[in-house]
Amino acid sequence: MTAFFVTSTGTDIGKTYVGCGLLSHWRAKGRKVDAYKPLLSGFDPAQLVESDAGRLLTALGRPVDAETLDQVSPWRYAAAISADAAAAKEGKQVEYHAVLAASRAFLQGAHDVALIEGAGGIMAPLSDDRTMLDFAADIQIPAILVVGSYLGTLSHSLTALSIMEARKVPVALIIMNETAGSTVPLADNALALARRWPATPVRALQRNASPQAIAAIAQFLYSG
Repeated sequence: MTAFFVTSTGTDIGKTYVGCGLLSHWRAKGRKVDAYKPLLSGFDPAQLVESDAGRLLTALGRPVDAETLDQVSPWRYAAAISADAAAAKEGKQVEYHAVLAASRAFLQGAHDVALIEGAGGIMAPLSDDRTMLDFAADIQIPAILVVGSYLGTLSHSLTALSIMEARKVPVALIIMNETAGSTVPLADNALALARRWPATPVRALQRNASPQAIAAIAQFLYSG
């Protein structure tokens, strides 16, 4: 089984968009795929299908209902803030080791390829004393780092890559997802990042990317 941790430099960068594209491609190729987003903030029960968990379920070809939501995203909070703060607003507390144990159990499933999606950016708080970086280091699967193409992304991307390297989190691929209205061309930003971080391949992904573009990235990551 092959698995990846999908993370990013911040929120609303495109983790779920990228993950859904990869899952849809692999599933269309007959692969057994699954996804897990243990923590989900900003969840509105009235918008199940549009939620990140709902979109992942759709990409997996599964119904979106209470049972499948619990399977894919068991810790869901209403406030659109970090998981620890969102839980606190509901009088709850994120138990880091429970999240880690559930994620490890997910990875034991009979998948060809699986994705675990983080919540927010790589340094987003997860619990009172842990961040997504701690989770990435503990879960011990290669990461896919999704970054934007906005002005300033080089600093954010290089910072994220540096701290992941320091914690020995392997990064299989950097995907630069095109930011709407960016003043910097996508190709220029992707080339600049690749020059400054040659250790990891960088792939540029245009908005509303073609199936062929998604397929190329999916095949690079997993062709089994």
